[in-house]
Amino acid sequence: MRVRGTTLILLVLSLAAVAHAQDDKEKFKQRYEANVGNAKFNPRDLSGIWTLTKNDHSLGTSAPPLTPAGIAAKAGRIVATNDRIGNAPWYTCNPMGFPRLLNDDEPMEIIMLPNRVLQLFQWEHRTRMLWTDGRKLPSGENLENLGPAWYGHSVGNWNGNTLVVNTVGLDDRAWLDNDANPKSFHARIEETWRRVDSNTLEMQLTLYDPEFYTAPYAGSKKTYKRMPNDSITYFGWYGLYAGVTEGICAPMNEVEGYNKGFRDLGQANRP
Repeated sequence: MRVRGTTLILLVLSLAAVAHAQDDKEKFKQRYEANVGNAKFNPRDLSGIWTLTKNDHSLGTSAPPLTPAGIAAKAGRIVATNDRIGNAPWYTCNPMGFPRLLNDDEPMEIIMLPNRVLQLFQWEHRTRMLWTDGRKLPSGENLENLGPAWYGHSVGNWNGNTLVVNTVGLDDRAWLDNDANPKSFHARIEETWRRVDSNTLEMQLTLYDPEFYTAPYAGSKKTYKRMPNDSITYFGWYGLYAGVTEGICAPMNEVEGYNKGFRDLGQANRP
């Protein structure tokens, strides 16, 4: 019962966070759409705090048919609905993984460094490194020795003014999206980033995974808007991690939440 109770709390908090995020987006949507921005900007400077304009928690297009191995990998996964608790890894304090976290409701900050690009995510307080120092993607024996990682190993290169990032070595326990679609350890995900104007980024994902899919899975182009400063300022504290919650799933916190919200109330109401 304790595990089920904790999972229920996580689901409720997750749904509440989504509802809050969507409500917050509506509050400042008109502001960022009306923001003229600056006509002069560096198209290779992606820095800033950004948020998706549309949240569907997926690649944005229908997935191609799965191979028999892909069907087997997806078997047993339960998608959450309004009247059913799913079994996505993040409901039990596991990471969302890439690219699911990239398609989340919470904002993301990009920091440009000479040898890498950092993506900081409010949810999980996660840092993702996109290496731009000329290194090659790990492959063959090196990749096998590195093993699977929730967020894989990422290398970026500039193609004109488009940053092209490839990620390999992903943990196949992480879901690709909220529809429970799988991805294999040997998959490669390509993401492209383009700065459209001073307040807008455009991103697209393509999954190459012949082990699990019968064709490459090309996602839709997604738009990120720069977040107004007042939308990420709480009690006078500004920044990506300035929210009213840390966005970290900590078992200690979840047990405390269960005890206060369910156990203690139940004991207090005993005759």
